[in-house]
Amino acid sequence: MRIDMHAHHVPPAVLTAIEEGPSRYGVYLEATGAGRRCLCFDYGLTLRPFFGQLLDLDTRWEVMDRQKVDRQILSVWADLFGYRMPPEEGARWHRLLNERLGEVAWKHPGRLSMLASVPLQDADLAAAELEHGVKQCGAVGGILGASVDGVNLGEADLDRFWAAAVELDVPLFIHPTQPITDPRATKYGLSVIAEFLYDSTLTVGSLVFSGVLDRFPTLNLILPHGGGFFPYQAGRFDRIYRNMEPSSASAQPPSAYLSRFYYDTILHSPATLAYLRDMVGSQQLLMGTDYPFPVDDEAPLQMLEKTGFPASQIAQIAGDNARRLFRI
Repeated sequence: MRIDMHAHHVPPAVLTAIEEGPSRYGVYLEATGAGRRCLCFDYGLTLRPFFGQLLDLDTRWEVMDRQKVDRQILSVWADLFGYRMPPEEGARWHRLLNERLGEVAWKHPGRLSMLASVPLQDADLAAAELEHGVKQCGAVGGILGASVDGVNLGEADLDRFWAAAVELDVPLFIHPTQPITDPRATKYGLSVIAEFLYDSTLTVGSLVFSGVLDRFPTLNLILPHGGGFFPYQAGRFDRIYRNMEPSSASAQPPSAYLSRFYYDTILHSPATLAYLRDMVGSQQLLMGTDYPFPVDDEAPLQMLEKTGFPASQIAQIAGDNARRLFRI
């Protein structure tokens, strides 16, 4: 089975529920040109418009067949997480997202699985929603943003949530968000090129240095886009580690934690993907596409072949690792 573990979908039923009762969720829809709609949070954030492939399933089947992908593991658009919402409101919002996405996966059990999103602004509510997503909605893991309203994950009070993921024995996919672009990155696609990787890298450093991985040695975390800059600047992380007081640093140098993470294959470069394999081992790699966003890998299996991986490693990365990790 070939599995794309990094794919996004927003069920249209979510938009219908907002239209029927926006005040319950702290969000509303606003029409834009060409019949498209934006999601607006009551706290003031307006997202860019939804586009058709994010909402549509029919095109998805055609793309999966063309890519020779048997199954996608769906997650919602990460910019929807809304961590600035009041906690109880955020809990209702993520419950809606998970139940509607779970219904989509339930209707297509041979081709789709899903990850549960959580109201990370409150660790207890996040833990409860992860459990609901796994036990009631059929989620095979969780997805969370790389920061909680600007606070890195390793610096947020999330130990109760990490403990819940360990207890449920499910992996967590850490996905960057960038709903507001830095002014320096508004041109040339620099936000997509650099800001998302920067977001991931900062939070990875905080998770390592703050001791989260030491306190939760069986916590399974997945990083998108080949891990941001972390695997390629591990030596620089280690150099900073040597300057730290032992009492305020992780138990080991950061490079020792490279194999604690799983990484998707969305690097768009055979040489870089081969380097990542050599750094962390093929058992830590998971095939992903980032469909349907514009920077997706349109031919993920071909990328593995171009990288020169032997057939046994291609089978491992394209499906076996995900089947083991997500217990599919």
